Amino acid sequence: MIKRRDFLQLSTFGITSLISPKTFHTSQKGNKPIVISTWKEGINANKAAWQILSNKGKALDAVEAGVMVTENSINCCVGLGANPDRDGIVTLDASIMDENGNAGCVAALERIKHPISVARRVMEKTPHVMLVGEGAQKFAVSEGFPLEDQKLSADAEKAYSTWLKTANYKPVINIENRGHGPFAPVNLPDGSLNHDTIGMVALDAFGNLSGSCTTSGMGFKMRGRVGDSPIIGAGLFVDNEVGAATATGVGEEVIKICGTHLVVELMRQGLSPAEACKKAVERIVKKDSKKAKDNQVGFIAINKAGEHGAYCLQKGFNYAVCYANDHNQLIDSASWF
Repeated sequence: MIKRRDFLQLSTFGITSLISPKTFHTSQKGNKPIVISTWKEGINANKAAWQILSNKGKALDAVEAGVMVTENSINCCVGLGANPDRDGIVTLDASIMDENGNAGCVAALERIKHPISVARRVMEKTPHVMLVGEGAQKFAVSEGFPLEDQKLSADAEKAYSTWLKTANYKPVINIENRGHGPFAPVNLPDGSLNHDTIGMVALDAFGNLSGSCTTSGMGFKMRGRVGDSPIIGAGLFVDNEVGAATATGVGEEVIKICGTHLVVELMRQGLSPAEACKKAVERIVKKDSKKAKDNQVGFIAINKAGEHGAYCLQKGFNYAVCYANDHNQLIDSASWF
């Protein structure tokens, strides 16, 4: 059932869309332009992306602008308002990829509000693909990005204080609350779970694909830990001849199978986006089914025809879809377990 606040949020975009429970898109009429993104936070991110796509803007501009909305919010796992690492410091990761196969990434970036924009500058202004830590921060400052206050947000401070009581670093699924989100090292003070990423892929009116992914990583992670989000072929991959995919969940499991690259290659072989996402999840289960039961991973993808799909390990993952008829829809992904 749609809660009142969700209904209002969806209806403000234009035509009110319905949440489709347990939808598994094996095939559907393609749409162009189209943008999809992970989790309910993707609804607002899609709005910003759609403003660009609907005016015949580039997919690359759309996926940057879209996830910046989430980076700008007080969110437990994206942007500077997010949960810190176990030393109490917020570090951010991001990646972006365009229709020409160009890519830029940053990891372990501190005190910069929009890591996705820094990642784009790495792609467009350096000979490199990834910058990390202090070097990434110095590059950002040289490009005019201001250093922000290092103080934790009120929500993050409360969550961190709660976590410090046990300091138990073991991200597992909260079985009783799977419908609210993925894994979490601890439940947050408001009772919600620790959403970990905003990933977005888009196809523009010219038939070009681009993608973005941004996160603060796993809450209370070891200092220096980097997950899949800033790694091309793991958290994000775009091939303009085939399709694009992005991932969310326990990054270590995505890295081990080169998850999004695998999804795109499966689409190249003729699988639909949803079928390709399912095959990637099956690969994770096959490697270690016992560990998979305690983790969450979700993939979303679109192909060159504008078809979209998703699949995840655990029930509770959803993704937002916005396409040419002004629908901004939240879809529950099918799951293995």
